[in-house]
Amino acid sequence: MDYATIVGIVVGLLVVGMAIVLGGSVNTFVNIPSLLIVIGGGMAATLIRFPLKSVVGAFKTGAGLAFSEKQVNLTKTHEELVNAARIAKLQGPIALENVESQNPFVAKSLQMICDQMKPTYIRGVLEAERDLLVERLADGEKVFRALGDAAPAFGMIGTLVGLVQMLSTMSDPETIGPAMAVALLTTLYGALVANLIALPVADKLASKLDHESLSRTMVIEAAVRMAERENVDLMADYLSVFIPEKDRAAMRDATAAAAA
Repeated sequence: MDYATIVGIVVGLLVVGMAIVLGGSVNTFVNIPSLLIVIGGGMAATLIRFPLKSVVGAFKTGAGLAFSEKQVNLTKTHEELVNAARIAKLQGPIALENVESQNPFVAKSLQMICDQMKPTYIRGVLEAERDLLVERLADGEKVFRALGDAAPAFGMIGTLVGLVQMLSTMSDPETIGPAMAVALLTTLYGALVANLIALPVADKLASKLDHESLSRTMVIEAAVRMAERENVDLMADYLSVFIPEKDRAAMRDATAAAAA
């Protein structure tokens, strides 16, 4: 579970809720028609921009990854791949059948090497799987970003609707204040949906997309080099370019300490 996403949304709602409670009546900020305009209108605009199947799939994939802690540790993956390469070098590719991995993509790549498939075939299959996953994540990001763009716009539309209704009852001055408050609520709802939910989730998906693409590319390069029987040390040195510099330095220190 990615607690950062949940904590961020909850804290944001609590801050706004406390400001509302301390400033006046909570009921003043509750208006079902305004909420329907923002949520319903935002979803309608999103459905117009994307096919229904893409929207449903994007919400399942996007929401699932945004709220789950499924981020691969690059340093551990590097270590796992190098160890597997050493086993394959010393005992032969068939020995990889006994190597277990918690990462399904790594496990699949090792099984393909164990089955002694050609390097070009391994690259083609694994790259296709990586690209399809990246495409699904990109679709999820686009859908949430589209919702983030549409929500404030429909908030403004709701405000205009409320202003028209308010101006049509100008003969009764007592209704102007409450009507104006209701008109502005849709703008508030639109801003909250966009800036507290839709756009942050889209940004988180973009970040996870980049990380997933990087980690899977590292696995692909390792698998191809293992299948080509490349020198393990050369492979390990090449794979280190996928690891952030600070983690790379720590990894070199750990290797030096182990050698000593």
